[in-house]
Amino acid sequence: MKTVLVTGSKGFTGYYAVKALAARGYRVVGLDHGESGLDVYGCDLIDPAAVKAVVEAVQPDYVMHLAGLAFVGHADEMGFYRVNLFGTQNLLQALAGLDKAPEKVLLASSANVYGTPGLEVLDESLCPAPVNHYAMSKLAMEHMARTWFDRLPIVLARPFNYTGPGQDEKFLVPKIVAHFRRREKVIELGNLDVSRDFSDVRDVMNAYVELLECPERSLAVNVCSGAATALREVVATMERIAGYAIEIRVNPAFVRANELPVLRGDNTKLQQLLGRVSQTPLEETLRLMYHA
Repeated sequence: MKTVLVTGSKGFTGYYAVKALAARGYRVVGLDHGESGLDVYGCDLIDPAAVKAVVEAVQPDYVMHLAGLAFVGHADEMGFYRVNLFGTQNLLQALAGLDKAPEKVLLASSANVYGTPGLEVLDESLCPAPVNHYAMSKLAMEHMARTWFDRLPIVLARPFNYTGPGQDEKFLVPKIVAHFRRREKVIELGNLDVSRDFSDVRDVMNAYVELLECPERSLAVNVCSGAATALREVVATMERIAGYAIEIRVNPAFVRANELPVLRGDNTKLQQLLGRVSQTPLEETLRLMYHA
């Protein structure tokens, strides 16, 4: 039984990663910012000595690095760099110091690194141009990770939007679902006419596991559905699921300047690496979230 070290194992994404890996027969050991528990090491990524101690204790065959600050509106801008950049540096340094290097290290980056390039479909050939500190910290992490390509088998995953039961309501889709679950009469949103690439978190985690298992390394790859759904359609789908219509009020504070009307990922490279890419219909995901 091979061991996978999953950082951020207690988070939204980590929860589904652990389930996906366990279902494939891996022994999963978590690293999370908090108290230690059964098969989970409490560890702060920005503490290099602590990270080194965990890595040496686990001796992982694979690593899925999901830990980091993920909410774009997070107030501590410096925190993005401390955790997303230097925390990852500490992890890679510890892994490189092992007598036996892992078979694969997956680092979760973000499609936010592309910024707003003025194109509807984004593929990996685009030159990244991040427009906020979260995205800049992820791109800096990618550049830093490339300096380790000659020493560690790394793949950089660039997920687009994904959602599922358990995601925090500060993110858009869970916010919409929660309003319907509470039978609220009114919801405040931004631009309803934007379309985005949404995936089910389970599909994304299955792709992550398969990226760990595939032989390719030293590359970045989009993880996405390849389709775009309008925000207005997300609301309409929830109205069908919940059985009532909600009043939508556009809050100017939620409308972003120069927002692209359509933004979706090109998953051609992912399909070339993995073959068929699973894609759960968004309505099925929304129903699961509504009834969770």
